[in-house]
Amino acid sequence: MDRTCEAVRRQIVAMGATTLEIGLFRSQADDEAPATMILRTCEAEVVLKSIPWLRFENCHGRNIFIRPSGEHNLSLVDDLSADTIHSMKCAGFSPALVVETSPGNFQAWLKHPRVLPKELSKALARSLAKQFGGDIGAADWRHFGRLAGFTNRKPRHRSTDGSFPFVKVFEASGALCTAAERFISQIKSQLVDENQRRANNRRLPASGRSPRSLKSIEQFRANPAYAGDATRIDLAYAIYALSQGVSVEQIEDTIRSRDLSHKGGANRQAEYLARTIKKAMSRVQPAAP
Repeated sequence: MDRTCEAVRRQIVAMGATTLEIGLFRSQADDEAPATMILRTCEAEVVLKSIPWLRFENCHGRNIFIRPSGEHNLSLVDDLSADTIHSMKCAGFSPALVVETSPGNFQAWLKHPRVLPKELSKALARSLAKQFGGDIGAADWRHFGRLAGFTNRKPRHRSTDGSFPFVKVFEASGALCTAAERFISQIKSQLVDENQRRANNRRLPASGRSPRSLKSIEQFRANPAYAGDATRIDLAYAIYALSQGVSVEQIEDTIRSRDLSHKGGANRQAEYLARTIKKAMSRVQPAAP
């Protein structure tokens, strides 16, 4: 218990966020039992007081995850090797926190000098993942990372004696990323160019029709007709976007603007996106380019 408390405390201090979201995720065991996520938002000190409950849930099959609440100044790069962590440091991207999620596999949290808006935070996470060979599927502005001190309950990590490996704090300096300012400026410039291109494309008439502005996925999410059902919202948006000639890649990126970690790992998330696009394609004839 003391070792768990120390691991959790070190991770929270290194992350530096005052308000956190804790996710307790149980993966899909079979077709009869869908994946479930318990989500709690609380202050750092409450997380420490909740360790006995988290240990209980972890022992009964739930994986324990953590992320800052709301917009923040961190970037998570997932699925890294120790050699890659070293390469990041040499390039000026020293992580504030490195967590070993399973033997030889790491997550790195980079800390920036200021809180980043969602779009910039997501673009930064994706660029870091591409640059250092991390998991693109986990590159988002609010993706969950694993919380140290608890076991990684993925079935593939179960040992012959039935036990699971503990998630460990590998490094916890809490330091700012020295290359952050330059990198943030570069990504911000790329976003401005990309958004301008999209705006120009939307102003162009399609098939002789007058110019129109496309609905955003946020408009679908705010629509009470869907009762907050994220799966229905994703499908409805995909049908609409396809009918407006939006590319599959753009639709997938837009759907990923919400956290899909409850669907499972990168492969499971990709499968979910593919199913959603396939259903949407079966229901609509895309607009001619």
